Amino acid sequence: MSAAVQSTLDPQVFGRVAVLYGGKSAERDVSLKSGTAVLAALQQAGVDAFGIDVGEDFLQRLGSETIDRAFIVLHGRGGEDGSMQGLLECLDIPYTGSGVLASALAMDKLRTKQVWQSLGLPTPRHAVLRSEDDCRAAAEELGFPLIVKPAHEGSSIGMAKVTDVEGLIGAWRAASVYDSQVLVEQWIQGPEFTIAVLRGEVLPPIALGTPNIFYDYEAKYISNDTQYRIPCGLDAEKEAELRELTTEACAAVGTQGWARVDVMQDAKGNFWLLEVNTVPGMTDHSLVPMAARAAGLDFQQLVLAILADSLEARG
Repeated sequence: MSAAVQSTLDPQVFGRVAVLYGGKSAERDVSLKSGTAVLAALQQAGVDAFGIDVGEDFLQRLGSETIDRAFIVLHGRGGEDGSMQGLLECLDIPYTGSGVLASALAMDKLRTKQVWQSLGLPTPRHAVLRSEDDCRAAAEELGFPLIVKPAHEGSSIGMAKVTDVEGLIGAWRAASVYDSQVLVEQWIQGPEFTIAVLRGEVLPPIALGTPNIFYDYEAKYISNDTQYRIPCGLDAEKEAELRELTTEACAAVGTQGWARVDVMQDAKGNFWLLEVNTVPGMTDHSLVPMAARAAGLDFQQLVLAILADSLEARG
């Protein structure tokens, strides 16, 4: 871990820090856990931090509190999609993580894939589902198995693997409950990796393993059977390739501060970009803290490094 990533600043230099968590998205429960952990770490480090569960009274809270900067730990829509970032920009409150454009782009899986494709970066073939006819056309074009995803959700919410047309139609209908825009992708059979980036430095990749069909919500936040491998098991050349691909994927989206990229590897050893998260989870099951530990940063040091980037990036 380079010295540039770690924060050696006096905690008082951050001023009064609002930790924004909770919110109203489908990922509210995860955000509450992440925000509670971040708030505790900041306070233990001596930062003057307090929490705001973002709800109907949020604008009133912003107007009644003294806030020098915000630590955004809102997962999903309303916090990770550029809207909160835009509000804080208008109020001239510095904040952690990516800006408005990168946040909005990364939250939209379809637009992210389109950007990657335009730059020649590998991502699975896909289609957009709006009707049963779209489902049948996608099955004809892409074949099976496939994976269905709401385009604007995280934490694997609404996702399903399908192996026939009827299953695809059912999964599309189920995913439509969460999002009007539903994406279907070719299923990549092989190991999954997740790679965190902190202040421009790629942290050690993590290889994921689960007895579930895929790395779903239960595997991420509930199950104790999920396997995490650091080192990830790749040889030096392939790991270097994965790190470079992660850097290119983040640069294409324009992420800032911290992010996490999810990647599959097929049977031929080729890597395939799935998505980039601009406000990754910070729970006891979360991957960014795990990667940071492998790089020599404990949770408190990680949180301070993310906060320090907001100071340097936005004053």
